[in-house]
Amino acid sequence: MITKFKKRRIIASLVAILSTLALVFLNPASYTMIFQPDDTKAETSNSGESDDGGSENGGESGESGGESGSATVSDPNDKRPLATDVLGKLEVKGRAPKTGYARSEFYDSWPIENGCNLRQRILKRDFGDTAVLDEKNNCTVISGSFYEPYTGQFITFTERTQISKGVQIDHVVALSDAWQKGAQYKTKDERFAMATDPLNLIAVDSSANQQKSDGDAATWLPKNKSFRCQYVARQISVKYKYTLWVTQAEKDAMVNILKNCPDERAVGVEI
Repeated sequence: MITKFKKRRIIASLVAILSTLALVFLNPASYTMIFQPDDTKAETSNSGESDDGGSENGGESGESGGESGSATVSDPNDKRPLATDVLGKLEVKGRAPKTGYARSEFYDSWPIENGCNLRQRILKRDFGDTAVLDEKNNCTVISGSFYEPYTGQFITFTERTQISKGVQIDHVVALSDAWQKGAQYKTKDERFAMATDPLNLIAVDSSANQQKSDGDAATWLPKNKSFRCQYVARQISVKYKYTLWVTQAEKDAMVNILKNCPDERAVGVEI
């Protein structure tokens, strides 16, 4: 028997799905993913494994970078720094050795906040109003829909196992890449902060994430070209916030993408 509460959730989910579909299908090129890094903050506690998996950066790196992104519309009231300006402040140097890298050098498991682990909080953030939560713990996302940023597909999940298999939480700046570009010289607390910062986390298609592996902008970019400007700006923001460097090839790829969207803004940083 369907309770009134469940009926309201089902109706609300259907309305959100139909609204998003209308936006995407009527004008797919205009789709912009809105990141809200301040909505999901991780505590400096490394307890609490994800209850349904979903690690990031698994397979080999995919397609090469340097292709065009999508143009953005300038907002004169937007006070965030331009991504190109922030990129200009990043140090350029070669990769450090990967020696000593391990995920445990950053974190051991998704941290817990208010009883919910970080994976579930990112899923809830990126699924938005369509996210349906387990009534028992009000944390685990058991169904919902989202516009997957790396492939550009609108995906609907009707059960938890589909989400567990189909969605991973990606570190926009891969931890291995961060390790080779400054993170290994930082404290464990600083590395933990970067690895669990919602600014550096995004729900993505599992297969696309496996293709990315630990690639930087010079070796991998999202298949969805309309997301590349945001993706590169996001990487720049994370690297600036945590004082990581870029290689010359990586910077060249970023510059090439941002030529198509010179008004793209950095996120969550000030200069």
